[in-house]
Amino acid sequence: MSTLLALDASSSACSCAVWHKGEVISRFALTPREHTRRLMPMIDEVLAEAGLMPADLDALAYGRGPGSFTGLRIAAGVAQGLAFGLDRPLIGVSTLEALALAAHRQYHLRYVISALDARMNEIYVAAYRCQDGRLTQVLDETVMPPEQLRIPLAYQDADWCGVGSGWALWDAMPTLVQAALSQRLPDLQPDAADMVRLAVDAFEAGDGQLAHEVVPVYLRDQVAWQKR
Repeated sequence: MSTLLALDASSSACSCAVWHKGEVISRFALTPREHTRRLMPMIDEVLAEAGLMPADLDALAYGRGPGSFTGLRIAAGVAQGLAFGLDRPLIGVSTLEALALAAHRQYHLRYVISALDARMNEIYVAAYRCQDGRLTQVLDETVMPPEQLRIPLAYQDADWCGVGSGWALWDAMPTLVQAALSQRLPDLQPDAADMVRLAVDAFEAGDGQLAHEVVPVYLRDQVAWQKR
């Protein structure tokens, strides 16, 4: 069975988790502007609690975005440095997918719209259908003003939940979106404990990459490039 380490610094939270023998050992803390100082000690703590050395890892993963530009670069730098030094594959995990898995795993929700506050009156957003721990993306990751959000056409009658900081912009959401949601969890943050679960599936499906090939996903850069 694979042993993986995941880390995340994409939001105001900093987290780290190890998957070992089918169990997750993790650390999570709301530490705005302290990610650089807190991340490495967290890694040492989870490895020690699991009784592991870095060389015992089969692969590493990190929250590849979207999220805070600075936080994504911090996590990418640490993860790539470790993966390169250990000669292990690296997996970038979507922060929006991790949010959806958290909602499904903790609250048994089946239809989840993950949204993160992208600042400048925009949100990073994607939607998922969740069943038995498996996620199917039904709305591609994108960045948009909250006023432009729409429920996927094939799932107009589903019972949706909104998760993530983007739902703090509730008042700007279209009335049809508001009507489709039965609940909101705006305080839920991306967490390495969910990312490591997604990374295990990706790794065992053969999705690991060389450390230098994995890059953060900013979304806003992509949109700006398309506009130019």
